[in-house]
Amino acid sequence: MTPAPPPSDRADGPAGTHRLRVLVVDDEPPALDELGWLLGRHPRIGEVLSTDSAAEALRILQEEDVDAVFSDIRMPGLTGLDLARVLARFKAPPPVVFVTAHDEHAVDAFELNAADYVLKPVREERLAEAVRRILDAGASPSVADDTIAVELGGVTRFVSRADVLYVEAQGDYARLHTLGGSHLVRTPLSALEDQWADAGFVRIHRSLLVALPHVSEVRMDAGRCTVVVAGQELAVSRRHTRELRDVLVRRARPRVER
Repeated sequence: MTPAPPPSDRADGPAGTHRLRVLVVDDEPPALDELGWLLGRHPRIGEVLSTDSAAEALRILQEEDVDAVFSDIRMPGLTGLDLARVLARFKAPPPVVFVTAHDEHAVDAFELNAADYVLKPVREERLAEAVRRILDAGASPSVADDTIAVELGGVTRFVSRADVLYVEAQGDYARLHTLGGSHLVRTPLSALEDQWADAGFVRIHRSLLVALPHVSEVRMDAGRCTVVVAGQELAVSRRHTRELRDVLVRRARPRVER
C-alpha cells in the first residue's frame, strides 16, 4: 500500500469541494503506477492508495475510509469481480470502477452496479469521466427513489418514476419523458443511471436512458439497433447494443422456483 500523504494533502479542493480518497488495485506494477499517477493528477482526488491484490484491498478497506475503488478485473486469486461482490455486502460499500483491457466482463460489471467500466489503455479524459460519475453518484440530487420533484413556472410537481418512459441528457440536466410530457431536472444522466438501475433503467446511448418495462419492441436493421418506447423509436449505440440484448434476455428468462 502506498503511504498516506499528510492530512493537509487531503484538504478540500477549490471553493471547499471535497477531494476523494481512492484505492487502486492491479496486479501489474506498471498499470498500478500509471493509474495511480493519472488519478493523482485529477483536482478532485486528494489521496491515492494502491495494492497489487484484491485480498490486500479487502484488508485495507476494512481498516481505512475510502471513497472509491479503481480495480483491474483479471488478477490471481480474487478477481476484481470477486472484490466487488464482497464489497456489495458492506453496509456502505464504496463505488467501484473497473479498469481492464477486456470488454467481455461489461455485463457482469453492470450486474454488480459498477460506477463505471474503463478500458485500457487508460486515457486521462476517460478517467476524468469516471471520477465525475463517482462524484455525481455521491451527490444529493433532488431526485427521490420513487418520485421526482420538477418545477415549472414556480410550481413544484411530483412525477412518479414509474411514469418515466426514457431520460435524455441535456448537459448537466436530464429531461424526463412521460406520456404527459417532458420535465427538466437538474440531475446528470449518469447519476440517474446509477440510482435507477435497480428499477430497470438502462443506458442505450451516451445521451439516453430507457425504462425497460416500457420497451415494446427491439428492432435490428442492417446492424443498427433501435427500441420502441410508447410508439417512439430510439437509437441504440453500437457499444450498448450487446449489453441491452443481454439484459432483455435475462429479464425474459423464466425464473425457476426452488
